[in-house]
Amino acid sequence: MKQLTVFVKNERGSVVSVTEALAESGVNLRALSIAETEEFGILRLVVSDTAAAEAALSAQGYLFKTVEVVGVKIGDAPGKLTEALGVLDRAKIDVEYLYAFMARTERHAYVALRVEDNAAAETALTAAGFHLITEADIRKL
Repeated sequence: MKQLTVFVKNERGSVVSVTEALAESGVNLRALSIAETEEFGILRLVVSDTAAAEAALSAQGYLFKTVEVVGVKIGDAPGKLTEALGVLDRAKIDVEYLYAFMARTERHAYVALRVEDNAAAETALTAAGFHLITEADIRKL
């Protein structure tokens, strides 16, 4: 699935201006993470419509990139994230970062994973019985 990485100034109002631009374009946020440095923030987003989000961000002059990440559905119970991460660890796949989706179901949570090798991670997780999240799944959330 696709993730937008948006670079924003580390100042008041910068994140709201990004979310406002997306909202005005009819784009829903599905997952969100922000990391900060002294001068800039790195806003990571999974959205309902990547193409519309890219257009909205470009129109506003934001610096961003689109990258592929692995989305996985995990059971919403203690230890289930550890189980998924254990699969990747045993397959010797490093996780660079992860964050949870804002949406969840009664029995499942959704996680976005940035790994060194998406194809290997998807193969390992699928072989272990995990369901991967697709762009079509994101549009349904």
